[in-house]
Amino acid sequence: MDKLIIQGGNRLSGEVTISGAKNAALPILCASLLAETPLKLSSVAALKDIDTTIKLLDMMGVKIARDADEVSLDASDVQSFEATYEMVKTMRASILVLGPLLARFGTARVSLPGGCAIGSRPVDLHIKGLQAMGAAIHITHGYIQASTLHLPNRRLQGTRYYMDLVTVTGTENLMMAAALAEGKTILENAAKEPEVVDLAECLIKMGANITGAGTDVITIIGVEKLKGADHNIVCDRIEAGTYMVAAAMTGGEVKLKNARADLLDAVIEKLRDAGAEVKVSKVENTITVKSDGKLKAVNIRTAPHPAFPTDMQAQFMALNVVAEGVAKVTETIFENRFMHVQEMQRLGADISIDGNTALVKGVEFLDGATVMATDLRASASLVLAGLVARGETVIERIYHLDRGYEHLEAKFNALGANVKRV
Repeated sequence: MDKLIIQGGNRLSGEVTISGAKNAALPILCASLLAETPLKLSSVAALKDIDTTIKLLDMMGVKIARDADEVSLDASDVQSFEATYEMVKTMRASILVLGPLLARFGTARVSLPGGCAIGSRPVDLHIKGLQAMGAAIHITHGYIQASTLHLPNRRLQGTRYYMDLVTVTGTENLMMAAALAEGKTILENAAKEPEVVDLAECLIKMGANITGAGTDVITIIGVEKLKGADHNIVCDRIEAGTYMVAAAMTGGEVKLKNARADLLDAVIEKLRDAGAEVKVSKVENTITVKSDGKLKAVNIRTAPHPAFPTDMQAQFMALNVVAEGVAKVTETIFENRFMHVQEMQRLGADISIDGNTALVKGVEFLDGATVMATDLRASASLVLAGLVARGETVIERIYHLDRGYEHLEAKFNALGANVKRV
């Protein structure tokens, strides 16, 4: 199994190009199931989760052509309406085929998903939303069995649906399903994340009638058919945030290209609070982070967009570990997202946990050690800690990293880091 070996202490400098967002690409790839002509996507990152989704769609009969960061998907002859456990057990986003399959073909059999072990992420809101649109759904032997064959014209029916919890994938699944439903659907307490907006923009290009994406009320007026389109995936704000924190922690100066500052307001604010200099060019879509490495601890509280993202919590934990002062890090989204703490303590971090809050006391230095990645963003935080630790840090089980960071070691090494995959 691959691992990373990091020699710490190098100051990062230079330029790095941010890839297309994984969390935008996954639902948009699944949206290809809605279209009767090819959907052509660009800025599709080379990631394990992307590969898994493409393989799943291929098994359903979607014809796929891939060249570098461009992917063409033709779902005109889908043969299978099933997503098996073997295909989806490693990736929760596989649930995103449920809405499109049901909306276009009237039937779906989708395994209950797996993914990172960061806490409970129930799919009941997806199911209840589709049931509110008239779908008949049963869960048997670990599979969601769904059908619209009993409905008028076998089409989902528009509805008004309030989500008890803000759910990104739930919002995306129901928005895709509603795009081909009969009548108007109103999704209340909808997720506002940029990835939801990117999916909506792609669906609109495909012929969908959607308003309100980016707010907590999304209105979809169903259409009979959707067609293919050309769409460029939005930049990955979490990858961008990770490199920004790395620049600040190492006392470096890094310019991020293909990075939209308007998607990173909360992260930029916290970096400036920590003492880093952040310059933004909206014209060029660049963000430059400069630091002398002498950072101040910053309190973090995660919450749904546009507040501080849970996917950046672990990275700022790493920053606080080597910053001056004491910081509180409060996680409100997932109940099991402090698994990186134990591994950071192996590097010399001073962190104590009380419920959903971690108290981080900055230390003068970290010492390299062997640590184990437990989930995607925890892996990233250990890389950041390794970049500033004295000596050698070995990170095991890095397959988590490959799910969400494209060419991570190559990008860091181009900035002056010493990271080797073995």
